[in-house]
Amino acid sequence: MSPATVEPKPSAKGDELILTETDGNVGILRINRPKVLNALNPELMTMLATQMEAFDTDPKIHVILLAGSERAWAAGADIGDMAERSTFEMYQRDQFATWDRIARIKKPIVAAVSGYALGGGCELMMMCDIVVAADNAQIGQPEINLGVMPGAGGTQRLTRAIGKALAMDVILSGRTLSAKEALDAGLVSRVVPKEHWYSAALKLAQELAKKAPLALQLAKEAVLKAHELNLSQGILHERKLFYMLFATEDQKEGMRAFAEKRKAVFKGR
Repeated sequence: MSPATVEPKPSAKGDELILTETDGNVGILRINRPKVLNALNPELMTMLATQMEAFDTDPKIHVILLAGSERAWAAGADIGDMAERSTFEMYQRDQFATWDRIARIKKPIVAAVSGYALGGGCELMMMCDIVVAADNAQIGQPEINLGVMPGAGGTQRLTRAIGKALAMDVILSGRTLSAKEALDAGLVSRVVPKEHWYSAALKLAQELAKKAPLALQLAKEAVLKAHELNLSQGILHERKLFYMLFATEDQKEGMRAFAEKRKAVFKGR
């Protein structure tokens, strides 16, 4: 089978919420709740955060690939799990604390998004670093239709990604964006034909995994800081990270390889 037609090969039991495998230096996670369109419940999110942290500390893994299924990346939070809970119950269990763990992952996260990416699914997608979306993707924050609003960062990350006007439209109306609309608005990185939704994301993850691992992590950190710091602070932070990389063997290897007109071999140190 050619790389362009590679599809996910789940090797775990069908009743597991997260399917895990590795492909070279890529750690692969696949959300696996097909009967409920990969709805995100606290148990699944805890497992996802735990496995991402394991990949994050594994020196053999350079990039993380997170995928759903062709029909649904994740169609939202598990409404049945929340519908009858009280304010105190929701506050006490603090379900979004798990999401904060994912936000602290240092290695690049590539998202392979196909079908529905709604509510919590959209919020999880926005926590990834590069989003490869199939042309059938439907992306939005429809919580308003349930009498609530986004609670896992949707109002903040969506506004930062696509601007106030469109974020207000999506969040207050509950409408969805097509893959093309999301690309034009800067919400996703690439759009591919739906038959390549997974293979294109995997190919990208494999390409990233060939780069210098520490440079990948610090570059990710610098870009994320651009959302939090003003311009002068961000530039100073970037500069410090840039200088730090000159303490790595990979910096010496990369520049020597360039001068010698050969391909660099990075070792992550």
